[in-house]
Amino acid sequence: METSSWDYWVEQALSRLVSLKLIRSLRPIHLSHNHKPTPIEPNNAHNLDEYQVFDELREWDRASVEVEIAESTFQRWVEDIPSSGDDLVFSDGEEADNKVGEFPKKFKKLLLFSGNDYLGLSSHPAVAKAAAKAVQEHGMGPRGSALICGYTNYHRLLESCLADLKKKEDCLLCPTGFSANMAFMTAVGNVSSLLSADEKPLKDKSIAIFSDALNHASIIDGIRLAERQRSVQVFVYRHCDMSHLNGLLSNCTVKKKIVVTDSLFSMDGDFAPMTELVKLRKKHGFLLVIDDAHGTFVCGKNGGGVAEEFNCETDVDICIGTLSKAAGCHGGFIACSKRWKQLIQSRGRAFIFSTSTPVPVAAAAHAAVMVAKKEKWRRRAIWNRVLDFRALTGIPITSPIISLIVGSEEKSLQASRYLLRSGFHVSAIRPPTVPPNLCRLRVTLSAAHTMEDLKKLTTALSQCINFQDSGFYYTNGNSKL
Repeated sequence: METSSWDYWVEQALSRLVSLKLIRSLRPIHLSHNHKPTPIEPNNAHNLDEYQVFDELREWDRASVEVEIAESTFQRWVEDIPSSGDDLVFSDGEEADNKVGEFPKKFKKLLLFSGNDYLGLSSHPAVAKAAAKAVQEHGMGPRGSALICGYTNYHRLLESCLADLKKKEDCLLCPTGFSANMAFMTAVGNVSSLLSADEKPLKDKSIAIFSDALNHASIIDGIRLAERQRSVQVFVYRHCDMSHLNGLLSNCTVKKKIVVTDSLFSMDGDFAPMTELVKLRKKHGFLLVIDDAHGTFVCGKNGGGVAEEFNCETDVDICIGTLSKAAGCHGGFIACSKRWKQLIQSRGRAFIFSTSTPVPVAAAAHAAVMVAKKEKWRRRAIWNRVLDFRALTGIPITSPIISLIVGSEEKSLQASRYLLRSGFHVSAIRPPTVPPNLCRLRVTLSAAHTMEDLKKLTTALSQCINFQDSGFYYTNGNSKL
């Protein structure tokens, strides 16, 4: 059986939706650029040559890795005192009308090593200008779901450039990366019921989903929703264990198979074994789906992600991603075929019943995609920081996500507080995100970090953990499903 069978099944599911009059379409509202001129950027924002790019780090890039917190918040954090978030900041220095909190008088500067803004694009002038221009011309844009009135030419343009980046036929924007995974999985759960004449799907009409044990929570929650339709069987394979996956696939008699995995795992920082997955795909004919949230714009010559990095873009059937990490913006997307897009937008509840991304955010994200393509030095910079961290610590990390396992929850909190006092924002990762005995410090690197930043961080880290004793990731953790 070949994966082309999935094209047939999806086509049949769409035909069923047409007969039931349940097919849903996107009809973009055109927002003109000429009716309201703006002094910020008089040229058409959709002209790709109009985005200003740079060839090295600039002063504004530091805004993506330098933060301030109120001194009172800092003290509560160091002393591990629960906070309700009442340290409100007001630009005019006055108290809030509701008197919840007072304007903090003192601040503590911290160097951020816990965010996901891998390329430092959140503070890029081109991204900010694109958002500002869209706000001046359209406000927040039409507010409604994409199927009602929230889908515009801005959204369509962003979808098109993401489809091009991922080498896919089309793309569907979602409000978040979480909702993108949820929408896809619930749409998958609908395929069997649509293909079944009976109320309850027959066994030979069901779908088998094979999920890595350490997949993201959004994949897991989506699978759980799909399971409720009683048309999905779920098999969890040990983390990145291709022998285990091969055994499960070989013993499964269900024809419709899907393998879903994070491409770059958010807590462990290790890559899915893409080469081996591609071989298994050719052997078993499953649909290969990756969540490339942490790989998009970071990996690959053109920022196409982990599939581009491993030269297997055509072997990945569906690529789910986010615009809230390396793009420095907000939102999620599903790069796929036109058939899959129509199915998801017709049956993916997390997409259907969510208000679409505001127009200024879509404009900013489009600018970020263009900048990420052009400023290739940012990808070189972040991978140079990976090499620098390896050289400074001797820890063989393989990505900008560094998982330093310290053991107990108390040890991880003590280490995090020490780093806080040393001027670094590094969070302790505790249950339920990770098992109780595998608590850790999750350090993330950015193109906006300098070698000097890393030297200071690793010096502080060496005072609270032992680099030789710390397991920097684990490959056989307990399943989250």
